[in-house]
Amino acid sequence: MKIAMIGTGYVGLVSGVCFSDFGHEVICVDKDPAKIEKLENGQVPIYEPGLEQLMAKNVEAGRLSFTLDLTHALQDADAVFIAVGTPTRRGDGHADLTYVMAAAEEIARTADHYIVVVTKSTVPLGTNRQVKQTIRKTNPNLDFDVASNPEFLREGAAIDDFMKPDRVVVGVQNERAAEVMAEIYRPLYLREFPIVTTDLESAEMIKYAANAFLATKITFINEIAALCERVGGDVKEVARGIGLDGRIGNKFLHAGPGYGGSCFPKDTKALARIGQEHAMPMQITETVIKVNEEIKRRMIDKLLDLSGGSFNGKTIAMLGVTFKPNTDDMRDAPSLTIVPALVGAGAKVRVVDPQGRNEGDALLPGVVWFDDPYKAAQNADLLVVLTEWNEFRALDLKKVAKKMATPRMADLRNIYSAKDAKRAGFDAYDSIGRPAFHKDA
Repeated sequence: MKIAMIGTGYVGLVSGVCFSDFGHEVICVDKDPAKIEKLENGQVPIYEPGLEQLMAKNVEAGRLSFTLDLTHALQDADAVFIAVGTPTRRGDGHADLTYVMAAAEEIARTADHYIVVVTKSTVPLGTNRQVKQTIRKTNPNLDFDVASNPEFLREGAAIDDFMKPDRVVVGVQNERAAEVMAEIYRPLYLREFPIVTTDLESAEMIKYAANAFLATKITFINEIAALCERVGGDVKEVARGIGLDGRIGNKFLHAGPGYGGSCFPKDTKALARIGQEHAMPMQITETVIKVNEEIKRRMIDKLLDLSGGSFNGKTIAMLGVTFKPNTDDMRDAPSLTIVPALVGAGAKVRVVDPQGRNEGDALLPGVVWFDDPYKAAQNADLLVVLTEWNEFRALDLKKVAKKMATPRMADLRNIYSAKDAKRAGFDAYDSIGRPAFHKDA
């Protein structure tokens, strides 16, 4: 199959590279000359483990290429995927479809043969029908179909998710489009991965419902963690106890400083907005959004307690600022709420993150970047674990404690324990929903 992929952001690039590894001929299109030049030189503009190597392999095999020219990309293409950004629109919380509709218009003006237009971007219900109307209005003579094919890629594990998916969701209106999509995903059909073929609206809804449900699980366990801190109990044991129930499952039950990233914040807001527009409020989702923001702010209070009631003049070593490990993505990361509050209150914040500086330089003004957690801890008053990178999971805590001016730790990802910290010589330790200790308490 010949595929054109419009957009070389996270979803577009990962999808394009993986489709080419299926054996398809893929041309990725972008309007940004600098980005296309980087890609043609073998440079990946995002951090995703394994992506650079897989991209190089398929470029060398002649199955993958990059261009600024949509006409070239659409020549003889069987399908064109729209994988552009749908950021939260300012003012109303809805997904901004400006780039999606612009891509649809360009396809209509450029395509000259039957083609399936596939929306890969996360879009509100009814968007695929809008795409169809836009194309039909722009070019009434074009022979085409539309399809919805939402992505379910986890940053940091996207290639594995694409190649070994829990399911593939395809929304179509007729058998002709379904056959094209079946051929595109034929390698997964042959390996018997579940393919859910449904209507356009159901496919759109599956994406939003899945992300809202996962965001709800995270927020639920974070609220349970807060209650554990008040009444006693260990949230890790609670999560394990309920997660063994097959109806609940153990995934997304890890307490922390609140969810972030490119999907959950944007998609929960969009779902809430869709509900409001259709007079069917998504009350659970709306509450999840509210509680998640409160959780992030509650982390600041936790750090304030460990800092003796004031951040002013304190040196704080922050381990991790990306929203999760194995990505350079800072979108809606808890660090964007927590770090500015510390800096604004007079703290001297040192940051260590294997990939976070790429975006963090602009997003976190006033911090000092370090490559080594031990150097960042030198003479620090507080150590904060904010992102659970593997590099931070096996620190020599005794070495860290000796370097600090006042050895105190806020473990916001629960990768250590009060027992570990006490044994290593820390004066105070706090985490999320588990026993804490303070030498002077």
